[in-house]
Amino acid sequence: MFTGIIEETGIVNSVAEGSLSAVITIQAAKVLEGSHVGDSIAVNGVCLTVTSIHGGFFTADVMAETLRRSSLGKLSKGSRVNLERAMPAGGRFGGHIVSGHIDGTGTVVSKVKEDNAVWVTISADKSILKYIVLKGSVAIDGISLTVAALNDDGGTFSVSVIPHTGEETILLKKAVGDIVNIENDVIGKYVGRLLNYRESPDCNTAPGGTPEITMDFLAENGF
Repeated sequence: MFTGIIEETGIVNSVAEGSLSAVITIQAAKVLEGSHVGDSIAVNGVCLTVTSIHGGFFTADVMAETLRRSSLGKLSKGSRVNLERAMPAGGRFGGHIVSGHIDGTGTVVSKVKEDNAVWVTISADKSILKYIVLKGSVAIDGISLTVAALNDDGGTFSVSVIPHTGEETILLKKAVGDIVNIENDVIGKYVGRLLNYRESPDCNTAPGGTPEITMDFLAENGF
């Protein structure tokens, strides 16, 4: 589990592409302190397992599903990436609950400076936007951010990035048209799943169908 507070930015040293997967090597410093083979490090918000550590670099395998779901397949030698180690049990919870399991990607559509902050607007599919809540939390490339504006009709949401976040992460280095990884708030996803899940009377059939909680159900139960 992560918190979305980026510890440092690293530099991709190499990307060894397989037929459907890849092995990436990243130059880093802070996130290697106390890290061992088998530990988890979030790379642009994607939870990856460290497979080797040597001379200021670590490597990680990236499977096909991760390449399909995230922007990691677009990394190349020299790319800068956000890095965060898994949260220690006794650590401070500075951001929000981030699993490192990307829900999908979005596209940067604008960046507008407002005094000391920069508004970054991102377009995303409805499958992402349905879990975006105004003033709620979202992880963009692994960064814990607050949703500052939401435009369901336009298919976009915006975050306001303070100078510290801009300096410590790669978000403001993204150009209009660049792809970013998005992880929705895990609590919202669980609530959505529970509200829309319906057990079949026949245990041998797949679950599905319409939500059990309806307006009629609420009225019948005094709501």
